[in-house]
Amino acid sequence: MRKIAVLTSGGDAPGMNAAIRSVVRKAIFEGLEVAGVFNGYQGLIDGKIEQFQLGSVGDIIQRGGTVLRSARCPEFMTEEGRQKAVRQIKLHGIEGIVIIGGDGSFRGANELVKLNIPCACVPATIDNDINGTEFTIGFDTALNTVIEAIDKIRDTATSHERSFIIEVMGRDAGDLALWAGLGGGAESILLPEKEFDVTSVVNRIKKSADRGKKHSIIVLAEGMMPANELAEVLKKEANVDTRVSVLGHIQRGGSPSARDRVIASQYGARAVEALMEGKRSAAIGMRNHKVVDYNLEEVFTKREKLDLSLLDLAETLSI
Repeated sequence: MRKIAVLTSGGDAPGMNAAIRSVVRKAIFEGLEVAGVFNGYQGLIDGKIEQFQLGSVGDIIQRGGTVLRSARCPEFMTEEGRQKAVRQIKLHGIEGIVIIGGDGSFRGANELVKLNIPCACVPATIDNDINGTEFTIGFDTALNTVIEAIDKIRDTATSHERSFIIEVMGRDAGDLALWAGLGGGAESILLPEKEFDVTSVVNRIKKSADRGKKHSIIVLAEGMMPANELAEVLKKEANVDTRVSVLGHIQRGGSPSARDRVIASQYGARAVEALMEGKRSAAIGMRNHKVVDYNLEEVFTKREKLDLSLLDLAETLSI
């Protein structure tokens, strides 16, 4: 293999730039040429591809977002769009691609693999919902952002003796809500992976009040239900008055944590190695604290279960 490319796709995640930097510098260290593809799959179709040098990724390890930028690309979902991408890949002499992103990005890579384009995928999403890896790039930074917000909201909740609902990202996965709820000392954590029980939430609020506690924190994953809807349910069913804070896209930005910078560097380097080893369909991840690669098909055929023992622990500690 003589030349590879790297692109980012889907929602941005802190640490993507660290992964880009790792891919570029590892490739050059190994004697490969490396190109950057701008604007994700759309840029691949449009030929927005530039040769990268060592200096192309200087001073980006600490930056959030992605210097390669990202974009939605409905065109890539068509056979014609994918064929356009393949033509650009061949035109630029690219023999393998490192794709950094989440589930949708991995599915796009899988389509390229079917067209005989070797791909190595690096998991980067704050939702931490890629099967086969314990941690994705961006999760740790987003988690710390949410924890900081919970700490600040708790100050106000205590001062005004109120209950707060804090809505965090996680459309189909409750990892962020679960870890943030446990780490932030929330009284209730509501996840898509567990059936909603309004009685349990109300009982926890009342139990806290009975022992003299004047406030309560409820962490809600957005995939469970909208926070305002939950507030209405609590008001109607139990006359519990709450305030709502929807953290939104603030969770996706910011300088990546040290952990995200380290795993991004590890994942990026391993992706280059996988392509050099001749692997045509690789997903990079972490298992038992070790960086591994596995077949991309595992991402779509295997469904990881959320560790609900952490939820049990959170409920135990919030008595």
